[in-house]
Amino acid sequence: MAAILPLKGFRYNPKLPFSIDALTSPLFDVVSVKQRQALYRNSYNSIHLSVPPGPDPADSARRTAEHWKRAGILLQDPLPGIYVYYQYFTLPGSSHEFCRKGFMCHIKAYPWEEQVILRHENTIPAAVNDRIELLAETKMHTSATHGLFTDASFSLEQYMDESITSPLYESEDYQGVRDVFSVIHDAEVIQKFVDLLKGQQVILADGHHRYEGSLQYRQKMLSQYPAATGEEPFNYHLMYLTNAASDDLRILPTHRLLETLPMVPEVFLERLSEYFTVTPMDEAYELNEILVGKKWAFGIYLRGEAYKARLKPEVHAQLTWDLPQEVKDLDLTVMHYFMLERVLGISQEAQRQYAGLSYVRSFAECLAKVDAGKAQLALLTNEVKMEEVQRVCHSGAVMPQKSTFFYPKVICGFLFSSIDENEFN
Repeated sequence: MAAILPLKGFRYNPKLPFSIDALTSPLFDVVSVKQRQALYRNSYNSIHLSVPPGPDPADSARRTAEHWKRAGILLQDPLPGIYVYYQYFTLPGSSHEFCRKGFMCHIKAYPWEEQVILRHENTIPAAVNDRIELLAETKMHTSATHGLFTDASFSLEQYMDESITSPLYESEDYQGVRDVFSVIHDAEVIQKFVDLLKGQQVILADGHHRYEGSLQYRQKMLSQYPAATGEEPFNYHLMYLTNAASDDLRILPTHRLLETLPMVPEVFLERLSEYFTVTPMDEAYELNEILVGKKWAFGIYLRGEAYKARLKPEVHAQLTWDLPQEVKDLDLTVMHYFMLERVLGISQEAQRQYAGLSYVRSFAECLAKVDAGKAQLALLTNEVKMEEVQRVCHSGAVMPQKSTFFYPKVICGFLFSSIDENEFN
């Protein structure tokens, strides 16, 4: 099953005249244009490696990485380690503090068909291509993807809890999350992590594009080196692993925004009512609460008017996509099939690259963008449950793209890993 390795990570030189807060950045798929511009002003910020600026971003990142290594801005740890990463956070409307516990390591980049790393989402091709180019040029993983293993006995937590009492970094990130980062160098303890994962399948929670980029880069290298043993550095990927048995895993909903409605609103609502019971709402902000716990129920926000739309149960049998029942039953599959394909005429394949379709976590942002005229239609949904993610993964199928938002996001800048032959373990 899953083979993991400790790594000699690259980290920022502690003598730099910046706190770690000034050097970290959000992941490439969530950092806004405004955030990027602010972060680019610090020439040492990790954004220059993870989302590099300029007309040739991958080449820019390569030159930056080479300069940072030569100048001692990044230093490689002398010993291989497992890097422990805790994130302390609260959710709106609650004072309860959660702590998501996990660790970073190298993991072999298994092709999907081997069923060692299990995906639950489709990817968007353009985003994958960007990640391949970046990896090929820099030979560095600039941010860890997020994977889930399962250990009901929580046998690794005692070692992580002990390590986190001597942190390398403590920081508060852009999400308001307190991040604490440490490292385990003890070879006997590291072996316990390696041994536990040997018997595991890993569900990829977040970072499908980055992992897909690693797979395609690996395939490219294997075609150049047909005698490869499978242990070469290009076979490995940086991953943050957390325990799916933990109560502190949280998945937030990801809503859909459509910039342009391909029909007049009256026709959209009329066609929608063929499949859904559509109920006008007096107040858009009530949608968030009205949908909670209701199967196949969605919020519609159009021209300043709010509607609740719930699929007519007898209609569900019309869902003709060739998918396992576990995927057909998902709220987002219902949304993508009946609303996007049947009502709006955007085919399943076209949805993956549809230029006017965007994915937004914030409910309030969806309403604000429609009100400001930056989008014409908001489709609001409930979150996907962890049990649904597990069922879909083990069915061998995938969810629609951008189905889950595991919160909080991992932060870029605490650790970089190299797959260069001269720097790999």
